[in-house]
Amino acid sequence: MSINNAGLLMYDLMSELYPICRSITGDGFRESLKILQREIPIEIHEVPTGTQVLDWTVPNEWNIRDAYIKNSAGDKIVDFKQSNLHVLNYSTPIHEKISLAELKQHLFSIPEQPNWIPYRTSYYRENWGFCVTHRLLESLAEDEYEVCIDSTLQAGHLTYGEYFLPGETADEILISCHSCHPSLCNDNLSGMVLATFLAKSLQAAPRRYAYRFLFIPGTIGSLTWLSRNEDKVQNIKHGLVVACVGDPGKSTYKKCRRGNAEIDRAVIHVLQHSGQAFEIQEFSPYGYDERQYCSPGFNLPVGSLTRTPHGRYPEYHTSADNLDLVQPEYLADSLSKYLAVMDVLEHNKKFLNTNPKGEPQLGRRGLYSALGGRKDSNQYEMAMLWVLNFSDGEHSLLDIADKSGIAFSALREAAKALSDCGLLIET
Repeated sequence: MSINNAGLLMYDLMSELYPICRSITGDGFRESLKILQREIPIEIHEVPTGTQVLDWTVPNEWNIRDAYIKNSAGDKIVDFKQSNLHVLNYSTPIHEKISLAELKQHLFSIPEQPNWIPYRTSYYRENWGFCVTHRLLESLAEDEYEVCIDSTLQAGHLTYGEYFLPGETADEILISCHSCHPSLCNDNLSGMVLATFLAKSLQAAPRRYAYRFLFIPGTIGSLTWLSRNEDKVQNIKHGLVVACVGDPGKSTYKKCRRGNAEIDRAVIHVLQHSGQAFEIQEFSPYGYDERQYCSPGFNLPVGSLTRTPHGRYPEYHTSADNLDLVQPEYLADSLSKYLAVMDVLEHNKKFLNTNPKGEPQLGRRGLYSALGGRKDSNQYEMAMLWVLNFSDGEHSLLDIADKSGIAFSALREAAKALSDCGLLIET
């Protein structure tokens, strides 16, 4: 499958997921995982309400069937079925007639963007409310309004999805994405579809590492997985949190807490050689689930590779984060970078020069003749010289890439050619 075709397929999958009302628990989350199961064999886990997960407790399960606001004439002025963002996520049920003054205490809007519906939640404090355009809010007249939120908030389960791809070793690469937001495309349907297609791409490839894909509700999901899998945490050698990967902005990488882990260096190398603008951020304990994986008691090497980071694009957490903002070409570009990072991690090995005294004669081994028709023959020759000189059993190919400025792919190719003619052995 070509990268461009993958971008189109990811967009189609996102379009199917877009109308579903997801939350940190509930049937919308389950329905979304079942759709992803058509693509990869995700195992679905159910964790009961009240379960202690580290310092947190799994909350009640929330489900919603309908919601609306009607004026006294019976006109439905706000309709959940038109946009699931209209309801404060995790709203408690209500069906009453109230005054405009009381209604306004439960309405949320964005004055700066009067035509957009905000996304708001009340996961851990019982409340009810509606999210509306500011234009509608300002147009409301004195009246008696019927408010109805047909929801349930009761003991149930927290659901998360997990897909494990075994590798040649027990060492793992963790790919985690929050999958709890309703009709928001960049945050984070884009992460869900990219993680799915990354898994599909890796299924048929030789794998030194095992891969663990998590589709979880934000914050409480990573805490739940960590609390249930402390025996597996030691196997995680690299990891990425996937979010906001479908907008037109430049790629942005947030380092893990360690600051110079192999995953940090691998991502930065890929971005440096992408030919595109990018941004590198230092770790901070605010953001997505990387802050849980990087908490001091775990301190896992898990960074976050996004395009425009959360909160830095105007459409963030609004109805404008829709199918117009996220486009196939940006999804495809993000997927290609994730695949390039995995390629670096998979092939970042150390070698030993078997002829270390002086420079070996490459010509009589046919290595120079192989350069004849190459447009990048100078770079390829330099790649061979760098690999030979630093293959002392101490330096990895990524170390050599950092020192030389040569693309990892060229060094990997040079290492293979040198190994094939007996000048290198893998340590």
